[in-house]
Amino acid sequence: MNPPDHPSDGSAGDANYALIGASFTTYRQPEPAIETLIHQALGDAERILNLGAGAGSYEPRDRKVTPVEPSATMRAQRPADLAPAINAAAESLPFPDHHFDAAMTTFSVHQWTNLTAGLREMRRVTTGPLIILTCDPILVQNFWLNDYAPEVLATEARRYPALPHIAQILGGTTRVLPVPIPLHCRDGFNEAYYGRPEMLLSPTARSACSAWSFVDEATSDHYVSSLREALETGAWDRRHGHLRTEPHYDGSLRLLISLR
Repeated sequence: MNPPDHPSDGSAGDANYALIGASFTTYRQPEPAIETLIHQALGDAERILNLGAGAGSYEPRDRKVTPVEPSATMRAQRPADLAPAINAAAESLPFPDHHFDAAMTTFSVHQWTNLTAGLREMRRVTTGPLIILTCDPILVQNFWLNDYAPEVLATEARRYPALPHIAQILGGTTRVLPVPIPLHCRDGFNEAYYGRPEMLLSPTARSACSAWSFVDEATSDHYVSSLREALETGAWDRRHGHLRTEPHYDGSLRLLISLR
């Protein structure tokens, strides 16, 4: 399915946040365990750029953060105690060279129109580490949701750029860290519900996961019906029920730390 059209919201990537962004802050809260990893990776950087900043998840509140977010829907949901986001896109940043100590972006690079231009801009304006929270496309379809909503995860796998490709564009040295997902993860991406499958029966929870917006309504309804039936009959629990008590899930979530 083709990406949805973008109205006046200004969404610059392949997802239309005027349609899917309304419930974002309800279901996509920062997860403390992930937040700790990101803040540790930022080191002692004081001036930080946050690209695709959205509603401000994972922004450190004890440093000077400059957020960039092209979607008006997402900019409007930023808490009052965070800096207002600048309306710009990653591919053309309105900052001079070496302006920031570090830069970060979370669940964003797969939506950029031009990945190479965005990453090079990110590097151009930053002297220190670049922190990228993303998913490894090779691992995305290993998740149990692939049994019930295969095109949703196929869409995810197509959208996420290969990690070696990101590292090649950035140059320098890039470390890739696996990010364990806690059972009650507050950030509601698809894998966050690994042990709480009932959450994906909620249309608002699904709408906060952008890949669902690329599947037509009839297909989505069929996928949800299949999952609901598997839960009602106990088929899901017979296959995956052990996940309900697993404290962490090692899925496709990765943190890239790139140095010059």
